[in-house]
Amino acid sequence: MIAKGILWVLRILVGGLFIFSGLIKVNDPVGTAIKLEEYFDVFSNDIAGFFIYLKPFALYLAVFLVVLEVVLGVMLILGVRSKLTVWSLTGMILFFTFLTFFSAYFNKVTDCGCFGDAIKLTPWESFYKDIILLVMILGILALKKHLPKSSSAWQKRVVWLVGVFCFVLSLTAIKNLPFIDFRAYKVGVNIPTNMQPSEPLQYSYVMKKDGELLTMDQYPTDKSYEFVEMNLKNPDALPKISDFSVWNESGDQSDFIFAGNKVLILSPNMGKFDQDNLPDIHDLVKNMEGAPVDVVLMAAAPQEEIDAFISKNGWSIIGMQSDATVVKTIIRSNPGIVIMKDGTVLAKYHHNNTPTASEALDLFIQ
Repeated sequence: MIAKGILWVLRILVGGLFIFSGLIKVNDPVGTAIKLEEYFDVFSNDIAGFFIYLKPFALYLAVFLVVLEVVLGVMLILGVRSKLTVWSLTGMILFFTFLTFFSAYFNKVTDCGCFGDAIKLTPWESFYKDIILLVMILGILALKKHLPKSSSAWQKRVVWLVGVFCFVLSLTAIKNLPFIDFRAYKVGVNIPTNMQPSEPLQYSYVMKKDGELLTMDQYPTDKSYEFVEMNLKNPDALPKISDFSVWNESGDQSDFIFAGNKVLILSPNMGKFDQDNLPDIHDLVKNMEGAPVDVVLMAAAPQEEIDAFISKNGWSIIGMQSDATVVKTIIRSNPGIVIMKDGTVLAKYHHNNTPTASEALDLFIQ
């Protein structure tokens, strides 16, 4: 009886965590794909070159993994095909544990993306989280004789419905934008404000004197102390945005971007700029001519390529460069459109939902 009670608690905890983690990533499968691409880049350099060939399939793998996470969590709680579920979870957590250990030990991928952008964990925190999950799953394996031997028809239908539902949600998020934006560039955010600490940063200083380590709030003036390290006491106050930059031949243009009314057309990779909705973007650009709005093509590409693209389409707009990681963080679409006023994000659009000029202008007068 006690064993069954422990097993039930473990099933709820493990299944619930997998469902929670999976649903967060179902909300943003493109973000999971970006994280997989980072791992493939690192693995291709450090482990085996063939990993680079997996990058084109990152989005497909992301959708499969995030849906599988949720489905396995539901199967574990409901007791559907219990042994297959537990062994599948074991394989998945071993894979995740390897990834997080690799990230932490070698400091290669500093954010595993375990909970998407909703909950940020350090590499070591992610690794310890996976170790705890692994221990719980091993506990389930140790008690597997008490797992349900069969499941009812309604339980199996629930699993299928959850799988289909999560798959549809993933595709919807890919073709539009994440349903919930957890990133530092979400609608309503003032980017310049997010680039500043939320409060003055406070540090403590570890010093050594006569072989003894001492922690001080103020750096000592006594020169007999030997400096060991400096630690940030309030890391939550760090700027939420630390890597935003936009430039052209004249230098940094961040202040220009943060001033006045802006319509940003963003592309993290001009070579993969989706042309399907280019006519809608073209209409937006053309109908903005004469309006008190600066339209900017902001792309992770050489300035010559950006200018050539603008010229090819006959646009009278400004072209600027940015970092690919920054652009991918701002918008999960290539291209994507961001409406800003004085550095505040008013709206974000997937290219499938490109606004009209009148819709964009209405945002500035609301």
